[in-house]
Amino acid sequence: MRKSFIGILTALAIATSCNAAQKTDEFTTKNGKTVKITCIKHASFEINYDGVEIQVDPVGMGAKPETDYGQFPKANLILVTHEHRDHFEREAIALIRTPATTVYSNQAVYNLFRNSIPLANGDSIAYRDDITIKVVPAYNYTEGRTQFHPKGRDNGYILSLDGLRIYIAGDTEDIPEMAELKDIDIAFLPCNQPYTMTIDQMVKAAKTICPKVLFPYHYSETPIFQAVMKLGGSGIDVRIRDYK
Repeated sequence: MRKSFIGILTALAIATSCNAAQKTDEFTTKNGKTVKITCIKHASFEINYDGVEIQVDPVGMGAKPETDYGQFPKANLILVTHEHRDHFEREAIALIRTPATTVYSNQAVYNLFRNSIPLANGDSIAYRDDITIKVVPAYNYTEGRTQFHPKGRDNGYILSLDGLRIYIAGDTEDIPEMAELKDIDIAFLPCNQPYTMTIDQMVKAAKTICPKVLFPYHYSETPIFQAVMKLGGSGIDVRIRDYK
């Protein structure tokens, strides 16, 4: 039995490694439009939808591996969850920003970067008729962790693209407000204790939200394949990409 269990873990680890090599996932909106989500690293990813280039938490040199954002298309829309250096970097934003680029952030980022538009938990905004953004809480609640991401400071986002709902959790634990999230198609949930969620917290969060597709991200050295095992049979399509 032990050899069999080790064999399962080994197979999952190999599958995880292979899946992580995939960079771009494609999805289709209710009206048949294509959404492409490209993994960059850690908490950074790119979304392309109907000619709109969206960057989430772009960081070039502040998180490994170093990323040259000069190689990316100019962004129409940039979302920044909070001011930590693995989520916010002026230099990366400068490489993809134009005078027409809209940057949404939390208040703390705006205090450092006045070219952004600050949004608070609970805000909703329409970038255009078929692209909307709702700001949701992202915070730590466990004793001894609350200093990392205090309640009310940082942002998570629900990005809706022609009805396709993408939950970008930011740095958070499995907070009670997640129970209010409905009809999530794609979720990005962080998993690296003590800063965000433990594996068990992320599994609980995933089962609470019930997204169709889950991308664990911000997972650093967490053995993320364990989450794949624990979500087996949940009906959630867990996709491991290289979000260390």
